[in-house]
Amino acid sequence: MNRETGQADPDDIPSPIGTLTTQTIALPCDTNADGDINGGWVVNQMDLAGASVAQRIAGGRVATVAMDTMVFLRPILPGSTVSCYCKVGTIGRSSITIHVDVWACGATESERKKITDGQFTFVAIDANRHTRAIVR
Repeated sequence: MNRETGQADPDDIPSPIGTLTTQTIALPCDTNADGDINGGWVVNQMDLAGASVAQRIAGGRVATVAMDTMVFLRPILPGSTVSCYCKVGTIGRSSITIHVDVWACGATESERKKITDGQFTFVAIDANRHTRAIVR
């Protein structure tokens, strides 16, 4: 907060971490029994976004081997635009960690809001689905 004006400083306004990787519209068919977008659908979107970044780095196929704890901050309503932002973490001999930040904007809203984030770990694999070294 700016002490003089009482307004939020631009630096205080949260923003996504990473680069916009995927963006999609949440559809009514993706809802749970309460009419909110299913959490599993959100995790799937995160996995797809992270995998697309990991594949480029690994130079080929990757498999998801882990994801850390996630906390959903708010529900997503059908019709919302859901955006996944990715930031590369560590790159090991065969593994890559990707931080995935999820934000959504309702169909009739102008402000995007953070939904969740998580760290996904991917391992480079060969045609036989065996771990392989990342080619750089």
